[in-house]
Amino acid sequence: MKVMADVCLIPIGVGVSLSKYIKIAYEIFKTANLNATLTPYGTIIEGEYEDVSKAIKAAIEAVHEAGAPRVSLTIKLGSRTDKEQTTEDKLNAVLK
Repeated sequence: MKVMADVCLIPIGVGVSLSKYIKIAYEIFKTANLNATLTPYGTIIEGEYEDVSKAIKAAIEAVHEAGAPRVSLTIKLGSRTDKEQTTEDKLNAVLK
């Protein structure tokens, strides 16, 4: 099942700058061969449900391994069965 996930991963207990940890998570999403789009407050990930879930788990584990004692994660997830749709398709439907 194809899904789109809007993921907001927030490391806690690492200070004010979070970019180091966000980069770690983003690289995991990219190397998992998922379509990942970084936004100012999260990352949009497109792919098969199992692949997206595994990548999110790997990102959490990697951020912990990088020194974050806590991680807060918010996920909005959607799927469609009537047609295949990308984030670009969704944006174009609104911006046309």
